[in-house]
Amino acid sequence: QVQLVESGGGLVQAGGSLRLSCAASGRAFSDDAMGWFRQTPGNEREFVTAIAWTGNNLYSDSVKGRFTISRDNAKNTVYLQMDSLKPEDTAVYYCAADHSATTIVRQAARYYDYWGQGTQVTVSS
Repeated sequence: QVQLVESGGGLVQAGGSLRLSCAASGRAFSDDAMGWFRQTPGNEREFVTAIAWTGNNLYSDSVKGRFTISRDNAKNTVYLQMDSLKPEDTAVYYCAADHSATTIVRQAARYYDYWGQGTQVTVSS
C-alpha cells in the first residue's frame, strides 16, 4: 500500500520556522517528482513547491526565498523547510508524488498521483 505521511506541522509565531517531512512507503519514490501543496478552508489546493529526482525545483512566488524543498531518496523522504513564516502561510500542507514526472516539476495538482493526509501549519501574528 502506497502511503505518504506528513509530519512537523504546528503553531508558530510570525517570523518563525518549521520543517515539514513527508515519508513515503509502499514503493520507491526516487524517480518521482515530489511536491508540497497547501489549502485553506473554502479555497483550492495551492502549489507551493516541487522537486524532481535530479534536484530541479520550482517555487511559487509567495514562498520563494523563504521556503526550501529537499529530498533524501535513500530515506524516501522529502522535506519542506519554512522560514520567515507569515500568517498568510497558515494552511493544511499536503505532500504529493508525481509518478510521470522525472526531470521536470509540474504545478498542477491533477498531475500528482499520490497524496498525504495533510498537516496543519498555523502562523500567529
